[in-house]
Amino acid sequence: MSVTPKIDFLRIARTALMHSDSLCRRWLPEGYQDGKEWIARNPRRTDQRPGSFKVNLSTGRWGDFATGDKGGDLVALAAYLFDLSQKDAAIRIADMLGMSPYDG
Repeated sequence: MSVTPKIDFLRIARTALMHSDSLCRRWLPEGYQDGKEWIARNPRRTDQRPGSFKVNLSTGRWGDFATGDKGGDLVALAAYLFDLSQKDAAIRIADMLGMSPYDG
């Protein structure tokens, strides 16, 4: 009997947080850093200028204050930006960072 490996979401989110600056620059290239925040246009809607879509580079929390969309980490941000499941977003980030997405 084989056991399906579990995705280690917490480890992936913590590792992604160490690369929050480069991930935001890659995912939201038209944005800019202001203190601990990455400010960009929300690519999921017609957003005329940066300002309401922000990512906290220290915590990974993000939100679009115009729509109410928000999340608690960079895995949730990738899932939102690229229309992925949390699992697929975690696997994609782990691959991007050169780490295994699984426990153990």
